[in-house]
Amino acid sequence: MEQLQIGIVGGGLGGLTLARVLHVHGIAATVYELDASATARTQGGMLDIHDYNGQVALHAAGLMDRFQAIIHPGGEAMRILDRHAEVLVDEADDGGRGRPEVDRGHLRRMLLDSLPAGTVRWGSKVTGITATGGGRHELTFADGSTATTDVLVGADGAWSRVRPLLSDARPAYAGITFFDIDLPDADTRYPDAAAVVGAGMLFALGSGKGFLAHRETDGSLHVYAALKVAEDWAAGPGDLRARLVEQFAGWSPRLVSLITSFDGPLAPRTINVLPAGLRWDRVPGVTLLGDAAHLMSPFAGEGANLAMLDGAELGKALAAGRGDVEAALTAYETAMFPRGAEASREANANLEICFRDDAPQSLIDRFAAYAAGH
Repeated sequence: MEQLQIGIVGGGLGGLTLARVLHVHGIAATVYELDASATARTQGGMLDIHDYNGQVALHAAGLMDRFQAIIHPGGEAMRILDRHAEVLVDEADDGGRGRPEVDRGHLRRMLLDSLPAGTVRWGSKVTGITATGGGRHELTFADGSTATTDVLVGADGAWSRVRPLLSDARPAYAGITFFDIDLPDADTRYPDAAAVVGAGMLFALGSGKGFLAHRETDGSLHVYAALKVAEDWAAGPGDLRARLVEQFAGWSPRLVSLITSFDGPLAPRTINVLPAGLRWDRVPGVTLLGDAAHLMSPFAGEGANLAMLDGAELGKALAAGRGDVEAALTAYETAMFPRGAEASREANANLEICFRDDAPQSLIDRFAAYAAGH
């Protein structure tokens, strides 16, 4: 197994977890990442890492002690508001650490620091993949260089270049668009917004729109204004901010101020999904993990957690199946398919709940059922 060329396309959390677990078992791998460096772009906001999947992956990676050091104290606090900004639920962080919050960038840095130098090849944009027989594949990169793999793993997200080797499925618009808003140094510069959001996560959803927000480790607020609109709505005529504010007529000014307090450019982000329960026939030498395999809406809160668990389970399967790659990949996919399908169905159900007229109470009921189930 040590002599096999294992290529992981994508240096996100799932791909890095796979590389780390392989390293723990004495197996080398190469991660091909299109970013020029670890700091080429920001890595997004906060993540809650669950004790039944994401933390399981970190145990397999031997990184739980390091993980404890980057947890955001108080980050598990949660608020649910209605559109009038009336607080319906206000839960403090109980310190139980069943779903502790961490900064995605800090988590990725922890994984990168746990890998041998040279594991990640930065600036490696895959432009072509050719099957060369016997489960081997040749990767071609934008700079004209090539690499050959015995095991090829697509950990390259929603628009994976590896997925077409296995499936014709492509992401489709889920009907929801997010608008990202950052409010830095919130307690000082945006005290009203900080008071609305609280110490951790905020949900204020209903009737095809709403707000999700969380407090980050640097004291900023990351806000998502969400709308159930046509895919091209953000490209329509007129001032985008004014049009977005109009969508929240009748909502509390305290919530609308999460949009109006922000004077930077609004960045629309369409939410796309793969078909729930996506499967493919076994193709020698190649598989997928994370969003490349089961892209879902963020309304299950499982995307990063499942990507990491996929990476850990694939790494363990390859280590246990030394000498029989196909048996290892089959074992991994046999467990991964239903895991991804269950989470995708939950995400679809939650998306519908979150944008109904009775969303606040439905969301409260959903969280209660979720907590009881886990």
